[in-house]
Amino acid sequence: MTPPTGWRSTTLGGLGEYLNGRGFRKAEWRDFGRPIIRIQNLTGSGESFNYFQGEVENRYVARPGELLVSWAATLGAYFWEGPEAVINQHIFKVESNIDRRFHKYLLDYKLADLTRHAHGSGMVHITRGRFDSVPVIVPVELGEQRRIVEILEDHLSRLDAADSYLADASLRGHVLVKAVLTTLIPDVSEYPAGWDVETVIDAGSVELGRQRHPDWHRGPNMRPYLRVANVFEDRIDSSDVMEMHWPDESFERFRLREGDILLNEGQSPELLGRPAMYRGDPPAAAFTNSLVRFKAGPKVLPEFALLVFRRHMHAGRFARESRITTNIAHLSAARLKVIEFPVPAMAEQAELVRVARARLDSLTVLDNGVARQKKRSRALRRAVLAAAFEGKLTGRHADDEVIEEMAAAR
Repeated sequence: MTPPTGWRSTTLGGLGEYLNGRGFRKAEWRDFGRPIIRIQNLTGSGESFNYFQGEVENRYVARPGELLVSWAATLGAYFWEGPEAVINQHIFKVESNIDRRFHKYLLDYKLADLTRHAHGSGMVHITRGRFDSVPVIVPVELGEQRRIVEILEDHLSRLDAADSYLADASLRGHVLVKAVLTTLIPDVSEYPAGWDVETVIDAGSVELGRQRHPDWHRGPNMRPYLRVANVFEDRIDSSDVMEMHWPDESFERFRLREGDILLNEGQSPELLGRPAMYRGDPPAAAFTNSLVRFKAGPKVLPEFALLVFRRHMHAGRFARESRITTNIAHLSAARLKVIEFPVPAMAEQAELVRVARARLDSLTVLDNGVARQKKRSRALRRAVLAAAFEGKLTGRHADDEVIEEMAAAR
């Protein structure tokens, strides 16, 4: 795009120097010393530290207030708020030649854009060359950069307040849903007499979806597929379904049938195994290896299986059988062999489903409403950042109209 008056075109790489962290071997870890900043220490998914006691070059040292960038697994920009520490690999320390707050928000905007175009993968990796070459425009004058930041932070503070209310509402709903589910389906040690105890594998068939490959996102047989970004608790979001080339035989193997239940294979631990039932929307869709498909066996109602899996997610049962890589928990199909699955009589399953629906429907309405507002908030946040870094924020009331129009268009 043509820069506005007083702005210049450049790239992310042209905004400063990005110093990559050092690879700290496990043999170098200690129980005390300077903390080693890993990606999970930036994102908040893991607060515990390993420590390093040796000497390192200054380029690998982060002091309070330093601007750091995670460029693998989870993309993001952060101001370091901890004590003096050393920086692990896959994290840049930024020596900026523009206003650091402007630089941080611009990185947030561009990295979020890179993440959205990564085909829904939960683990995103970018090369240094790709990172450096991302085009940007920036005000020439430092004072104008700071003025834009002040306007931007005013808009973002209002969104932050709204997001806080939504988070509280979501947490209350989560607590109530867990109470309903764990009351209807107790812990395995408290199953009523007459309930058989099987494992997930015994109760039905389990299959991991098809592996993805960048080359398959074009080809003669483009067909829709579901991924983690489409599967929410008791809900499939078909508003952002991607397509991939599927040979006929492969598509038939992984094609979803109504009543299939999809579990998130990789997620944050509290959301691991998040389940939803496929009910035909989108039609003729398959699924990829970020999801596990469960097909209920002859002694299990699919709706009851969905109830069991929701209970297991809320009670942390899936998380206890997970393995952690970086900041993502994974649930392999093999680990489902040890997770218990209650099997009451079919009539009792149907009654439990009826009671659960009666109690959960109002909470589902609340949750869906919160989800819609969170989605709108994310769209507004992207629009605010886009307006800021396209030179469209003025600090006047007209900004709100510009932001709304940009949010609606994205």
